[in-house]
Amino acid sequence: MTSPIRSIETVLVDIPTRRQHRLSFGTITAQNYALVIMTDEDGRIGLGEASTIGGPAWAEESTETIQIMIERYLAPHMIGADPQHLLRYARAMDVWVRGNRFAKAALQMAQLDLAARQLGVPAVQLMGGQVHDSIPLAWTLASGDTDRDIEEGEEKLAQRKHEIFKLKIGYGDPAKDVAHASRIARHFSGRARVQVDVNQAWDEACAVSSIAGLEEAGISLIEQPVARERLDVMQRLAHRFDTLIMADESLSTSADAFALARSAAADVFALKLTKAGGPWATLNTAAVAQAAGIGCYGGCMLETSVGTAAYLHCFSAIPAITHGCELFGPLLLVDDLVTEPLRMSEFSIHLHPGAGFGVDLDLAKLDFYRRDPRRVHIPMNGANHVVPRIHAS
Repeated sequence: MTSPIRSIETVLVDIPTRRQHRLSFGTITAQNYALVIMTDEDGRIGLGEASTIGGPAWAEESTETIQIMIERYLAPHMIGADPQHLLRYARAMDVWVRGNRFAKAALQMAQLDLAARQLGVPAVQLMGGQVHDSIPLAWTLASGDTDRDIEEGEEKLAQRKHEIFKLKIGYGDPAKDVAHASRIARHFSGRARVQVDVNQAWDEACAVSSIAGLEEAGISLIEQPVARERLDVMQRLAHRFDTLIMADESLSTSADAFALARSAAADVFALKLTKAGGPWATLNTAAVAQAAGIGCYGGCMLETSVGTAAYLHCFSAIPAITHGCELFGPLLLVDDLVTEPLRMSEFSIHLHPGAGFGVDLDLAKLDFYRRDPRRVHIPMNGANHVVPRIHAS
């Protein structure tokens, strides 16, 4: 039974990470989220979530702007609407607001979750049906310390959680980055796949010399080696090397996907619901990839289990997801926001059963981690970890 949308609330949440997560543009010790709670007239709830790694340092939006955009410019149009009209409102959002894809994605996730819960079916059924029961799950080794990363990788292999490892590089001396990644790739050769994410840090000359060394060491994939707008450089790198070149920051919309495919500037597409502007835009991008014979990888923005479940349902409906995913966000956080965690085992993440995205909020944890003016002390590795509630994302 369906009923119209009664209310939409956007809550800002801050959760510390278990360890530092180092990228080319900064180090993350806490992650922040804009959580969308959409309620219908019968009291059923749909959940959506947007996070931005590093906030405006990575993308044009932050959790604060996402909250404002939803509450002031998008949500008012949705009150009283039928949540079953998924594509109608996805298209309408592009009329009401230009850009702001992260905000639109979070709201569309909540609508999709609510629509599926009203029908009593998994969300994946409303996106064409389930193609994958589970997806191979990568883990990011981002401490920056080679021995520590190797130790962490061995632990994940022994636990049968991950056999794909992604290294964050590009924040230091390229020669040292290559030596660091190469040593790890050789250590895990034949037992795990090792790939690197440069986060746009290199110019063309640096990329050419660095990728040559990485390819020799057995690195399987290079993610976004140069600035997102340099498709000409991406094209030359993709043609020059056997190692796969993956587009991340260069790829947001389906128009970006078409440009990348037309110029043969990437071997793999990194898909992210928030980056694309929602589940439907993600499916469109995946369709371009499939038509062009380009494989896809399921990216993440270090979501809680709420956003991770939304991503997983979408990715499970995409045949072109052939390079695994990195939906490990909940594992990196000291805590989560749901009553039951997602299942990650046998080197894969498994689709959660139940209606909608299959996850329910733990209201006590939401109340604890939601942002307010005070400061909270959270035990972390035996010590108090201070988390400012006014965290500028």
